Amino acid sequence: MITVSENAQNYFRSLLSKEPPGTQIRVFIINPGTPSAECGVAYCLKSEVEESDIQLKYNQFFIYIDKNIIAYLKNSEIDLVYDKLGSQLTFKAPYAKCNILNKNSYLLEDRVKYFLNMEINPQLSMHGGKVNLIKINQKNGTAIIQFSGGCNGCSMIGMTLKETVEKKLLASFPEIKKVYDGTEHLHGQHSFY
Repeated sequence: MITVSENAQNYFRSLLSKEPPGTQIRVFIINPGTPSAECGVAYCLKSEVEESDIQLKYNQFFIYIDKNIIAYLKNSEIDLVYDKLGSQLTFKAPYAKCNILNKNSYLLEDRVKYFLNMEINPQLSMHGGKVNLIKINQKNGTAIIQFSGGCNGCSMIGMTLKETVEKKLLASFPEIKKVYDGTEHLHGQHSFY
């Protein structure tokens, strides 16, 4: 899963020695399985440990990882690299941006978020815009989305909603019956049209 070099382990021990007792390390991925996935390392207080976390034991400290991102951390490495300018902590996770979702075993929300990031947002980004899933009401099949950037307040948003986002979501996800725009649109300099 994760290889933590001896140099990185020593670095973590040094950092943790200056923190309140019980502070550990958390490894995380923001937006796993998408082109915008970002890996990170942070402090983890006792009160921040979740039931869904996996605990990896090292000499004098633990690393906590949400079990839902384990597959994205395959063959990942954390190292402390030294060069002429000093040292830098590196985190390489080759599968962080890969779509490893199994269509039948992951939440509908995860699959829709991935779809929006892969199929819709590249088109919207050409106009400085983006769409995010806020939530899905599974009782009535309504997906609530929110536009940002150049899409917020754009005069063409109605067409973008119906002809791009809703049409593609309904065709790809039979569980979704309607797409609702939950954006508080404010036209301004950021708006594309």
